[in-house]
Amino acid sequence: MKANSEVNKDLSFEDFKTEVLNDYTLAVTSRECSLLGRREVLTGKAKFGIFGDGKEVPQLAMAKAFKNGDFRSGYYRDQTFMMAIGALNIEQFFAGLYGNTDLKDEPMSAGRQMGGHFSTQSLDENGNWNNLLEQKNSSADISPTAGQMPRLLGLAQASKIYRHVTGINTTHFSNKGNEVAWGTIGNASTSEGLFFETINAAGVLQVPMVMSVWDDEYGISVHAKYQTTKENISEILKGFQREKDQNGFEILRVMGWDYPTLIETYQKAAKIAREEHVPVLIHVQELTQPQGHSTSGSHERYKNEARLAWEAEFDCNVKFREWIIANNIATDDDLSALEKTIKKQVRDGKKAAWTAFSSPLKQEQNELVALLETVSAASSNRVFIDKLKNDLAEISEPIRKDILSTARKALRYVVHETSATKQELTAWITNYTDTIQPKYSSHLYSQSSKSALHIKEVKPTYSDSSEDVDARLVIRDNFDAIFSKYPEALIFGEDAGHIGDVNQGLEGMQEKYGELRVSDAGIREATILGQGIGMAMRGLRPIAEIQYLDYILYALQIMSDDLATLQYRTRGRQKAPLIIRTRGHRLEGIWHSGSQMGGVMHLIRGIHVLVPRNMTKAAGFYNTLMESDEPALIVECLNGYRLKEKMPTNIGEFKTPLGVVETIREGADITLVSYGSTLRIVEQAAKELQEVGIHAEIIDIQSLLPFDINHDIVKSVAKTNRLMVIDEDVPGGASAFILSEILDKQNAYKHLDSKPETLTAKAHRPAYGTDGDYFSKPSVEDVFEAVYNVMHEANPSSFPKLR
Repeated sequence: MKANSEVNKDLSFEDFKTEVLNDYTLAVTSRECSLLGRREVLTGKAKFGIFGDGKEVPQLAMAKAFKNGDFRSGYYRDQTFMMAIGALNIEQFFAGLYGNTDLKDEPMSAGRQMGGHFSTQSLDENGNWNNLLEQKNSSADISPTAGQMPRLLGLAQASKIYRHVTGINTTHFSNKGNEVAWGTIGNASTSEGLFFETINAAGVLQVPMVMSVWDDEYGISVHAKYQTTKENISEILKGFQREKDQNGFEILRVMGWDYPTLIETYQKAAKIAREEHVPVLIHVQELTQPQGHSTSGSHERYKNEARLAWEAEFDCNVKFREWIIANNIATDDDLSALEKTIKKQVRDGKKAAWTAFSSPLKQEQNELVALLETVSAASSNRVFIDKLKNDLAEISEPIRKDILSTARKALRYVVHETSATKQELTAWITNYTDTIQPKYSSHLYSQSSKSALHIKEVKPTYSDSSEDVDARLVIRDNFDAIFSKYPEALIFGEDAGHIGDVNQGLEGMQEKYGELRVSDAGIREATILGQGIGMAMRGLRPIAEIQYLDYILYALQIMSDDLATLQYRTRGRQKAPLIIRTRGHRLEGIWHSGSQMGGVMHLIRGIHVLVPRNMTKAAGFYNTLMESDEPALIVECLNGYRLKEKMPTNIGEFKTPLGVVETIREGADITLVSYGSTLRIVEQAAKELQEVGIHAEIIDIQSLLPFDINHDIVKSVAKTNRLMVIDEDVPGGASAFILSEILDKQNAYKHLDSKPETLTAKAHRPAYGTDGDYFSKPSVEDVFEAVYNVMHEANPSSFPKLR
C-alpha cells in the first residue's frame, strides 16, 4: 500500500474518504511496525532499533507531494514516507531490523545498515542505471547526524544543471529539471555545521530543495533550549526568507499533527521548488517521539509527566484519528476494526520476515551438524567434536558466527588426521567462507564492467613538433577536451570559475563552457563534496575541486561516511562517480604541506586515491575516470604547474591506468619507492648516488588505492634485494601502508638482503619557508645518506661510514 501522490482537488467525497483511510492505514501500519520492532530488539531478535514513530502524518503529506524522478536525502526516521511511496513494506521493515543479507528480502542495504536506513535502487544488478524518472528515489541514508545535508544540495543542483545546460542526455535522469530533492532532519541535528553550510549554499545556488525539520523538541535526552537559539530553527533562519528583490528560502511552518494543513503546506512547497527552483524550509513543529530516541533507553528518564501527557494528547496519529471521526469520514468502531486488522498484518509480516531471515541459517546449521557427525565418527577426538556439534545443535536461533566458528574450532581437532572427513570439513569451511564473506564484504569498489580497473592504458603520444610547455597547459587543454567530449561533465570549487583556478589549470574554461559547468564556489568544502555526490548520483559527471589537499579535512567526514561507503552500503545498487580534484605535496608551511596522506587514505577506502607525479599523468587519470563508474581523489603536484612538460598530441585520449606503478629509473643495488613531488628529490639523489657507485631503481607508485595490482615492485626487489620507501607523510603514515603492501601482500621480504627502510617527514608539519621543508621532509641529502647507509651496512669496505 502506498499514498496517492497526485492530490486532486476535484475528488468526490467517497474518493476523498478512501484516500484519507488509506493514509490512516499507512500511519497505523508504520506505528505498529515501530512498536513491534522495539519488542523484537528487547527480546534479542534484533540488535538495535531506531524508529519513526511520532512522525507518521507529516511524512504522509510529504509523500503526496513527492513525484517520480524526485530524490530524498533523509535520516533514520522516515519509514512512513518510504512506505507511502511504495518503497518499503512490512516484511522489508523487519528484514532490515534483523540484518537480512539477501538483497531480495532487504533491498535497502542487504543487512549492511541497521534498520531505519533507507534507499532505493538506482542501478540494476550489473551496475547500469535504472530509469530514475520512472521511480521515486531515495539516496542511501547514513547515521552521522546532518551527514545527509551536503548530498541533498547536489541532488537538487542536478535539476538546475539539467534545466539549463544543453546537450546532456537526460533520458533516464531528468524531465527538464523538474525534479525536487527532499531533505529531512531532526530538529536537534540542525545544530550541526553541515546543516547551516548546506542551507547557506542552497540559498546561494537557488536549487529545488525542500527541507523538512521534524521538531519534537529533543535530541536524544537534550531539550531544544540547549540545542538551538530561541529554541526555534525557523525563527533564527528568518534572514534566509526570500524577498522581492533578493534570493533566499521560502520558510513555512506547520504543526505535525494537522493532517489537512500539512498536505496543503507540502503541496505549496513542492510547487515553489519544482517550478521556481527556489529552496523551501518546512519547520514541522509539535511532533512527538512516543518510544523515545531508540531502544537504548526510555524517554521517561528525561521527560516530565506534563510533557508525557502532552505527547499522548498531541500524538499525530491520535490527532489524525480524531480528525477523521470529527469529519464523519469513519466512526470510532470503523477505525478500531481497521486497527485490529493492521495489527495482525504487521504481526504476520514480522513472522514472515523472521522466517525468511532464519530459515537459511537453520539450514546451514543443520548441514554443519550432519557433517560434524561424520567427522566425529572418524576421529580420535570424537568427544571434543561431539561437544562442539551438540552445542551448535542446541542453538535455537543461530547466526553465521556460531556456525563458522564451530567448524573452524572442529578443524583443530583433526589437524593431525588424514581422514576423508577431514578433507570434507576443510572444503566445507572454504566453500562456506567463499559463499558467505561476499554478503558482508562485496562492492566496496565497483564490480561492474565500468570499473576503473578495466580501463586500459593509452600512452600519450608526441610528434617532432611537440613543445615543452608549462605543465598547467597540459591539464588545461585536457579539461577542455573532457568538457567538449562529455556534456554532462562539470567542475566547481573555490576560484575554479572566473580566474580559471589558482594555478590556471582551468584558464578560459568558464568563458567557453559557461558558469554552470565551470563555476566558482564559496569557502565550504563539505558542501562542495556534497554537490558532487548528489549530482553524480543523478547521472552527471562532476569534478569537485578542493583548493588544497590540507582543506580536504573539512570534507573528510562526507568523503568517508557517505561517498566512500555508497556502493558498499547499497550492495552495488547506487553509485556516485565523483572525481575530487585537489593539489598538494612539498609546498611551504603548516597548512599547505600535504602531509596527511596516510590519514586521508585510510579513512576513505572505497574511493581511489591517485598521486600523479606530473600533469600529464594527472590528465591521464581524469581521462580514465571519466570512462569509469567510480569515485576518486586526484592529488596534483602543487609545485608542478610551472615545470615544463611536452604537450601530447592525443590530449583527452591518453589514459593513466589505476593501480599500475612505473619504473622511471633502472638500477641494480636498491629499489626506491615514492610518489608525487618527492620523486623529483629521489631522482636527484639517485643521480648523486650513481656518482659514488650506487645504482638505484626508482618506482613511481602513482596510485595508492589501488596499489600495484600487478605486483611489479616485488619484481624490482627480487633484482636489487633492497628496499626503501620515501614519503613526505609523517612517520607511520602512508609509508606504513606502502611497506605493508610490498612486504605482506607481495612477500618481498623473501628477496631482501637488508632491512627494509622508510624515510619519511618528521612527525610535525613543516615550518614556513624553504628551510622549513628542508628540515621537515626528506631532502636530497636525506635520501642520499639513507641509501648510502644501507649500502654501507651491506658492503662497508666499498662504502665507508659517512658520519
